[in-house]
Amino acid sequence: MTDKKKKHEQEELPEEKTESLNEVPENTEETVSLAALQEEYNKLKDSFLRAYAEAENTKRRCQQELEKNSKYAISSFAKELLSVADNLQRALSAVDEQTRENCGAFIEGVEMTQKELFHVFEKFGVKKVDCMGKVFDPNLERVVQEVEDTEKPAGTIVAELQSAYTINDRILREAMVIVTKGGK
Repeated sequence: MTDKKKKHEQEELPEEKTESLNEVPENTEETVSLAALQEEYNKLKDSFLRAYAEAENTKRRCQQELEKNSKYAISSFAKELLSVADNLQRALSAVDEQTRENCGAFIEGVEMTQKELFHVFEKFGVKKVDCMGKVFDPNLERVVQEVEDTEKPAGTIVAELQSAYTINDRILREAMVIVTKGGK
């Protein structure tokens, strides 16, 4: 064959294929091929939908993680400030009546400082948990001593050495308590 004939045959070939693609499949080979393409399409569609769902789940989990991180980011800082709150409370507890009369303005200033600290704690979700008189909860309190008291049920908190605090419903610091033993 000459080069011209080869070129002429190559030019005609695409036209013949185009005509056959536009025809409706009549034989079984073309029907099988169409069914295989439909099955492959369904598999790819299913794969795409699964990948899309996984991407959406990952996006949702990341958003939740960001919210959790921002919600509890100040936990370590707040935990350090709890000792300040404890010291303010100890200072106010140590004041007797005579000192209150002599240093009234100073004591009032300490009380206002404590109140402001608790206001800031509340603003950031830090709350003091009241444990006195309640039954011991191992998730929230730590027992440092047990005392005999037959009038109260066993495990009742009778003294609080260190207060418990939570931050956004998560325990920031557990309480150190004294509980009863030997009761009902």
